[in-house]
Amino acid sequence: MSSKASKRTRMSASERREQLITVARALFAEKGFEATSIEEIANRAKVSKPVVYEHFGGKEGLYAVIVDRELTAISTTITQALKSSSSASVIVERAALALLTYIEESSDGFRILSATNTHSSDTYSTLLADVAIQVSGLLAKQFSTHGLDPRTAPLYAQMLVGIVAMPAQWWLDNPAMSKEEVAAHMVNLAWNGLRAMTPNPTLRDVPTTAE
Repeated sequence: MSSKASKRTRMSASERREQLITVARALFAEKGFEATSIEEIANRAKVSKPVVYEHFGGKEGLYAVIVDRELTAISTTITQALKSSSSASVIVERAALALLTYIEESSDGFRILSATNTHSSDTYSTLLADVAIQVSGLLAKQFSTHGLDPRTAPLYAQMLVGIVAMPAQWWLDNPAMSKEEVAAHMVNLAWNGLRAMTPNPTLRDVPTTAE
């Protein structure tokens, strides 16, 4: 028996589980859920397919564990950033940088969370919705202080989340700029737009209906 084979046999159940998660996480990020098979996961981990089933019950169970871990990590990161300051501009800045830092350090995890399949896209959408709710509460306080209608805070929260979330996905595949530069541009648009808001905005060019 080779030394490598001997080492594998000595791996504890928890170590084997973590190994399978690591291997599957990389494959799911690279190929997607549908294109990744249990056989491929087992081959890369150098175990038999029954070992994977024993630990996770199947591909869906393994994927669910990975998604849950990534969701917890990104949610904790963003929530801490949102609670880090009472200044609206600093909150936007830190939240944007927190998301970009997660993407930089856990690109495989973010690819899995933001993948366009029913196993993860709904989860990511739920995360963004939860973040929007937190941002909405923060904005409502700021709006009241500055004479703006706090009832519109949920709408503006959705806009802010979009300003951060969509470019973040773009940056994952276009990393020419640093995360600090990207965050600064996000805040430039978001904060300068918020700072110049009027209490009762109207459209400037609405076609009139001919009588």
